[in-house]
Amino acid sequence: MGRRSGGLIGVWAEQQRVAQRQREGQHQAVLRQQRDAERVQRAYERDVARMQREQKAAYRQQREADALRRTQELDARVQVLEGLLAAGCRAPAFSVDTLRRAESIEPFSPGPLGEPVPMPDQRFYRPEASWTVSGRAQAERDARARFERDWYAAQAAEARRVEQLAAYRRAYDEWAAARLDEIRAHNRGVAGTEVALGGGDAETVVEFFSAVLFASTAWPEGFPREVSAAYERGRRRLVLDWDLPGYEVVPEAKGVKYLFSTDQEKDVPRPVTQRRALYRDVLAQSVLLALHELFRADRSGALEAVTLNGYVGGVDPATGLAGRVCVASVAVGRDVFERLNLEFVGAVECVTGALGGRLSAKPDERVAVAPLWTPEQVGAEVVVQGDGDEPDLLAMDPIAFEGLVAQLFRARGLQAVTTQRSNDGGVDVEALDPDPISGGSILVQVKRYRNTVPPSAVRDLFGTVQSAGANKGVLVTTSGFGPGSYTFANGKPLTLISGVELVDLLHQHGLRGRLGAGTTPASPASPVASAAPVAAPTAEADADFNLLGMDWSGSAALDVCALVCSGQRVLGDEWFVFFNNPATPDGSVAMVAAPPGDRAAVRVGFDALPASADRLVLVAAVDPEVNPDADLGGFTDAGIRLRDDSGAELDRLVVSDGRPGETALVLGSFRRRSGGDWDFVLGGKGYRGGLEELVGDFGIDVE
Repeated sequence: MGRRSGGLIGVWAEQQRVAQRQREGQHQAVLRQQRDAERVQRAYERDVARMQREQKAAYRQQREADALRRTQELDARVQVLEGLLAAGCRAPAFSVDTLRRAESIEPFSPGPLGEPVPMPDQRFYRPEASWTVSGRAQAERDARARFERDWYAAQAAEARRVEQLAAYRRAYDEWAAARLDEIRAHNRGVAGTEVALGGGDAETVVEFFSAVLFASTAWPEGFPREVSAAYERGRRRLVLDWDLPGYEVVPEAKGVKYLFSTDQEKDVPRPVTQRRALYRDVLAQSVLLALHELFRADRSGALEAVTLNGYVGGVDPATGLAGRVCVASVAVGRDVFERLNLEFVGAVECVTGALGGRLSAKPDERVAVAPLWTPEQVGAEVVVQGDGDEPDLLAMDPIAFEGLVAQLFRARGLQAVTTQRSNDGGVDVEALDPDPISGGSILVQVKRYRNTVPPSAVRDLFGTVQSAGANKGVLVTTSGFGPGSYTFANGKPLTLISGVELVDLLHQHGLRGRLGAGTTPASPASPVASAAPVAAPTAEADADFNLLGMDWSGSAALDVCALVCSGQRVLGDEWFVFFNNPATPDGSVAMVAAPPGDRAAVRVGFDALPASADRLVLVAAVDPEVNPDADLGGFTDAGIRLRDDSGAELDRLVVSDGRPGETALVLGSFRRRSGGDWDFVLGGKGYRGGLEELVGDFGIDVE
């Protein structure tokens, strides 16, 4: 019994030892896993900490680099100011020859029209194989028929190409002759300017030397350019007031520092004494540079002496009112000025010492000096020109705005006065055109709006013109007009002048005005003949465009328009493309110059049209101003030539003829199908009420 029991206890004990070793092994494994996990976690935390340190270091470097860049920009601005005179002396001189234009024009380039239509080659029209004699004979006849059909089609296409090329050549020759005449007329005017300068014509002298200062490339961006001047012919002396930059032209900050502790950039102020000294030096340099530009440009001996008064604008701290203060005045003869070595002079010492001029001791505080001589003292008419401090038409006093419009009409040769503020019937300016044939009474309404003028205002003006028996009505606004207004005014004695057009007219006649932050008058485009369509505002850079060229028989003058619609409703007034709205907002549809052989053209990017648009409707209407009594009875043989963007013709779509008594017609519409393709649906609906009635059917309010 004892041995048996001892054997069992031994087995049990051995099992316990094995179990204990297993538990210890498992425990050790767990400990190893924990140590490994802790080691991985510590490594991860070290990596994160290193990344954070690196990110903080990179961020700090970036912020310090930004601060350094801003400091360098400030230093560069100061360097430009310090070297203003020296750099200006190295700039090219302005002369009358600068105004001359080369008598050269773009060469004739017919593009695709210059390439003959390739003729079919009979060798490629092989008959199809056949087992029978009759089959082979029929195949030969079919091959010959295909060749003849393609040959005649190519001959017809070549004849059309030759015709279009000849028409395009005639159009180019007309444009080239007109362009050369324009250039030669301009150059004759330049030659006349040279003669007038030599003869001392006061107005020419003032205009030319004003242009010298305006056209100079020596002045930094932001410097004012405004001059009022008069010329004393006997002494050959030019006296002018010239605007100088304000104190803010010198940067208030000397540099920028990045503060890491607060994560902020801090401007390092420029010492006040340094800033004041630099500003005074800049004013002196500006005076010397202006004198240098004037004398250097004088190759006709028009200037023996120049008196220049420098003014700065701003708010007077004593009164709180805006005004101009004379801070510099110099009178110098040519012989004295030409002895100076301007690249090495001290500007302040030169103005106050060598030239004996006057320079404010504290121009930053707007301390004035007395002008030595003013343009008004010369005795001749003072001419004022410039682009500084343009009055904002939107912020102008209403009475002053009406007075400016009246002044514009007077500048155009009309007699014009503003009306009384009450019982004026909505008329702000009354004008009279003295021309005995085309002149008469003109009633002008002025609308200082920021939003689009509603059609009701145009209707009201028309009613006032009729009731007053006036010859014409003009509506002037600082904003714009919608298609409904233009459509209503079409064919009536009404003229609509938008804000952009008003600013352009003001500048054309030597008057001044801007819209808000500023408006640049649109330059008229050069009439370059081209077979390629005129570029429209960008819709999509990679969108494909098609050219829809319209042609028809008949002598009536027609306006071709396009409407971008969803169903039978135009997407909005701005999606009605016509003579006063030549393109959609995104440029996907635009009126363009018609290529040779067509009488009107529309450029369309079908893929660029808005997703909400499912059709593009083309319409035509009689122009009531050109043909007030015409209708569409003679509108026949009409079609639409579909071209790709290179001008190659893809197809010709036939449209309906017009009918007597109708003055507007829906030509047809391109409609988007479910697969995204577009197909053409013939129109034909006519209107006796002209374009006004037609666009009303598409939801445009002309009331």
